[in-house]
Amino acid sequence: MRSVVRLLRSIVRDAAGGFPAVVLTGPRRAGKTYLLRREWPRARYLLLEDPALLARVRSDPRGLLDELEPPVILDEIQNAPELFPHIRARIDLAPRRKGPWLITGSQEAPLMQGVTESMAGRAAILQLLPLSVAEEPRVSLLSGGYPEAVSHPKRRRLWFESYIQTYLERDVRAVTMVRDLATFRRFLALVASRHGQVFNRTDLAGPLGVSAPTIAEWLRVLEVTGQISLVPPYFENFGKRLIKSPKVYIGDSGLACHLLGIETAAELERSPFLGALFEGFVAAEILKSQINRGARKELYFFRDQQGLEVDFLFPHGGNLWMVECKASKTPAPSMAASMAALRRSMPGPQVPRATVVHRPSLSPPETRVLAPGADAMPVAEFAAELNRRGRSRAIARG
Repeated sequence: MRSVVRLLRSIVRDAAGGFPAVVLTGPRRAGKTYLLRREWPRARYLLLEDPALLARVRSDPRGLLDELEPPVILDEIQNAPELFPHIRARIDLAPRRKGPWLITGSQEAPLMQGVTESMAGRAAILQLLPLSVAEEPRVSLLSGGYPEAVSHPKRRRLWFESYIQTYLERDVRAVTMVRDLATFRRFLALVASRHGQVFNRTDLAGPLGVSAPTIAEWLRVLEVTGQISLVPPYFENFGKRLIKSPKVYIGDSGLACHLLGIETAAELERSPFLGALFEGFVAAEILKSQINRGARKELYFFRDQQGLEVDFLFPHGGNLWMVECKASKTPAPSMAASMAALRRSMPGPQVPRATVVHRPSLSPPETRVLAPGADAMPVAEFAAELNRRGRSRAIARG
């Protein structure tokens, strides 16, 4: 695969200039190691999955760190959380030295516990998700954004199956004690079948023969390891009775397609999941644009009990942006009707932007304006627009 410049690159560089440590989290194989090794090619690199190295960490952590001359990349540090207090001690000895400790981790929950306990105020915490279509045009609904799946489409099926197996054996067991990985694998596929739906624990518990609390715990595992996104409802007071449960999406559309048994473009076109998969693809692009600016994830949906629904709402450029996602390649004025209805019910002077995001066509649409204040945009152009604004400096501190 050709070299891809990640949009998070400048944020990581800025963070390294202002903090003694940078912690880069995100799902396994999203490109964290590649990003750090490309930006710091001369840094000492330690992969904390090597059994011999882990034995050394546990027997003599100070001796190991004494041998390292910063900058140092410590990869997959969730496997060696005992290093955090020793790194903190070295930072405190030279507090004005910025950016020598470059740390990655695939499991956000265990990693964050170590950071909050040992690295408070000393580390910038950033997240890297798989490739965005704004970073790599070959990112697609079928391939998703994991670099290996994008660069080797003929091996995509084998890669995803291997990825799932590695994820189950390493990340899941590291976060919580799951004795029956086969049932958890079925749970993952069942979540994919609910892609884009309002989440109901009881609905998932029955087919698997487990309790609702177990489903809640397993869902937490998927969330903290970066495999799903939970999109909460938008709770502004419109004088309406609103749906209160979140919607669930598999974070990567390629992984979602694989879990649903969709392997070819023809199968995708015929799939009843096409609309939901495209909706999840757009959700991922919005979240990636926020994270790549160093900003918080802020994405919501709207649905009331009278049936009014808007796919997504999120802040952007000082305004609220409403988005409807349509797998159709032919945008029509009727597609903007729900956004117009919601906008009419919103209190205050703010007029949200409204956009129908659709799949691209070989020929341009007849019109981009669907209604007053509502436009249509193919997904790649939408992703470019999301990333066109100036970068936020909202870097989280440990």
